[in-house]
Amino acid sequence: MSLRDRINDDVKTAMRNKESDKLTALRMLTAALKQKEVDERIELTDAHVLALVEKLIKQRKDSITAYEQGGRPDLAAKEKFELDLLAVYLPAQMSEAEVEAAVAAAVAQVGAAGPQDMGKVMAIVKPALAGKADMGMVSAKVKAALSK
Repeated sequence: MSLRDRINDDVKTAMRNKESDKLTALRMLTAALKQKEVDERIELTDAHVLALVEKLIKQRKDSITAYEQGGRPDLAAKEKFELDLLAVYLPAQMSEAEVEAAVAAAVAQVGAAGPQDMGKVMAIVKPALAGKADMGMVSAKVKAALSK
């Protein structure tokens, strides 16, 4: 079953169970998926859906930070709920040790010597770890590995 089909099934289940908050969040996700299809005139693959879910998760994290700093715990709680719901569609996340090992392998593969080679390393690491690790953490690990 594709990721898109799984999301559509979850929408139907939320409708049947009358879970309005979950249904609202899932409809937001399906609307974003349809918008991407229309904008780019493509049929979304699981990789496209995964990339969009990651983007929405990043937006939720930024919103949570902003709402907490602004003294709006009610809105932050709503964003956290949506974040938790979106995280269900991501594959299992890699541990920091696994990310460090992947970064070290990419550095060795490219023969990177310093920070100027970060783009080459990220070009290898990003497709391999997409959806499996937070790219912000991956970027920080690459910087740390290249600054040694």
